[in-house]
Amino acid sequence: MASDGLGEPLVIRFGLINADNKYLTAEAFGFKINASATSMKKKQVWTLDKADETGDSSAVFIRSHLGRYLATDKDGNVTADTEKPGADSRFLVIAHDDGRWSLQSEPHARYLGGTEDRIVCFAQSISPAEKWSVHLAVHPQVNIYSVARKRYAHLSVERNELAIDRDVPWGVNALLTLVYLDRRYHLQTADNRFLASNGTLAVKPDTSTGFTLEFRAGKSGKSARLGKDELFVLEQSHGQVVLHCKQPTGTCPRTYIDRVDLSANQDEESDQEVFQMEMDRETKRCAFRSCSGKYWSLTPNGAVQCTASMNLRLPSRPVMGKYLAAKKNGQLLLLLLAAGEQEDFVLKLINRPLIVLRGEARLQSVAATNSVAASLSLSIIPNISHSVFSDSLGKYWTVEANGAVVSSSGAPVYFNFEFCDYNKVAIKTLEGNYLKGDQAGVLKANAQGIANATLWEY
Repeated sequence: MASDGLGEPLVIRFGLINADNKYLTAEAFGFKINASATSMKKKQVWTLDKADETGDSSAVFIRSHLGRYLATDKDGNVTADTEKPGADSRFLVIAHDDGRWSLQSEPHARYLGGTEDRIVCFAQSISPAEKWSVHLAVHPQVNIYSVARKRYAHLSVERNELAIDRDVPWGVNALLTLVYLDRRYHLQTADNRFLASNGTLAVKPDTSTGFTLEFRAGKSGKSARLGKDELFVLEQSHGQVVLHCKQPTGTCPRTYIDRVDLSANQDEESDQEVFQMEMDRETKRCAFRSCSGKYWSLTPNGAVQCTASMNLRLPSRPVMGKYLAAKKNGQLLLLLLAAGEQEDFVLKLINRPLIVLRGEARLQSVAATNSVAASLSLSIIPNISHSVFSDSLGKYWTVEANGAVVSSSGAPVYFNFEFCDYNKVAIKTLEGNYLKGDQAGVLKANAQGIANATLWEY
């Protein structure tokens, strides 16, 4: 999906489920394909790529986890071993009212279907065997950008509606969660309500809040039924934070960093005190962006200002291990090589009222087993540099003697967050162990360092 918005469009990864509730699977051995898996793991994930960068066609390529492309010939033989997509790899996505998709070969006008190891693309019309349920394999918390209005969606508490009128997706009310129920997607707002088809917000999801996703290549769709007003871009939601001095400055008990002059001199939160964390994929260095679109930058004398444009957001010279400090007048600067009280800040993640952790081992969020719940509330404890997790029953995460993380404590148990990769966080206990998930979705605090298995997309 193309975007004229400020954020990065989501890479659309998904699983395809046939009429027998089995996932389309790409095997590593011989690049064979089948529909025999009952759950979505790495081999069941496919990526939607645009077939035409110019957007002149709605055709797409479908790429496996092995980097090979789905293709079919005129006789309906389906393969997934093509390194470079050609004409036989072009498919059209047809969305049905029941939320399912059909995939039609663009050059041969036949439909993809089949069961077990008999996957073919030969049907001239659509039957239940040629309909696939779509299970997104992306992090479900997103920002939504309107192509027509060139504005972002946000929850308007005053008007009690989901409005498309924000220049930037700022704050908790710009966060929307895609909830997959009964083959449809439901848009959940930050206050746990759901957008209904008549524009109202419902307390619980039902048939009126279920939507079908249709993905269009390019900036506009080529369909008689759709115009620009119906086109939206799903963008990744970066973590947004407020920072306040742990050691108060002046007379304020809690002093927030303000973007206007980038100094710690505010005693309440507003958009001016919210900064977006944008991690560089290669260097793992973090840039802080304000609601005006400017980035933190360093001056030659070590002062920190919020004046850099996007292409200058990473400092041209390393900070050499220096710490951010707040002077008594609130001015921010980098001076010391060792951290003391004036270098202590509390970072509060404000746009994840409900946090979903997506790990490497499983492409769903943390499994809802007898260990922990999949959807959790995240609380930042004021004046303490730790976080706690609680479930819908008010129980807190805790670590048992064998390292298993369970949701059973009646009192808060603190964890440390380490933001160390692109939109990912490592979670560490106060004893120094990192949380790690396994293939079964069981969560344990038994890792000694940061690795792919201990990083959680949030």
